[in-house]
Amino acid sequence: MIVLGLTGSIGMGKSTTARMFAEAGVPVHDSDETVHRLYAGKAAPLVEAAFPGTTVGGSVDRAKLGARVLGDAAALKKLEAIIHPLVRADADAFLARHREAGESLVVLDIPLLFETGGRGRVDKVVVVTAPAEVQRQRVLARLGMSEEKLASILARQVPDAEKRRLADFVIDTGEGLAAARAAVASIIAEIKG
Repeated sequence: MIVLGLTGSIGMGKSTTARMFAEAGVPVHDSDETVHRLYAGKAAPLVEAAFPGTTVGGSVDRAKLGARVLGDAAALKKLEAIIHPLVRADADAFLARHREAGESLVVLDIPLLFETGGRGRVDKVVVVTAPAEVQRQRVLARLGMSEEKLASILARQVPDAEKRRLADFVIDTGEGLAAARAAVASIIAEIKG
């Protein structure tokens, strides 16, 4: 089974590209979706213990948690120490299930693949990219996003040019959905040989 790591900086179109792999029949493990699920379940009491007042009704309130950790490197590291092992365990279970089912190709959608040392967990890496201005427009259109938040997030991410250099495949989502879909199909065809 080939494990394809899908990554890209914020606002590059990674989630849309992951959906394209899924639509093409490739099983996708979505780290962001996993975090949402964990925040509403087993991670909530752990996060509340580390950051009191950040849960509501047994689920993590992302806005409250964000206010506590964004811009605070020590707090962010503490949060990552709680969340990353849980996400990794979920991904490992996903891989085991699909390996047992005889899948030939799966995708691990890992937003911080390079930043968290995830390169060794995958066979090939797809980096999703877009021109910087397109990225900026996409991110700033998000509810609650600001120039400061964007700058803080980008400061913690490996620069896009470096990610592209380290990639086995690059998909430029700035060229439109049809081009991205064609690139996904081409990558699947190449890997499945």
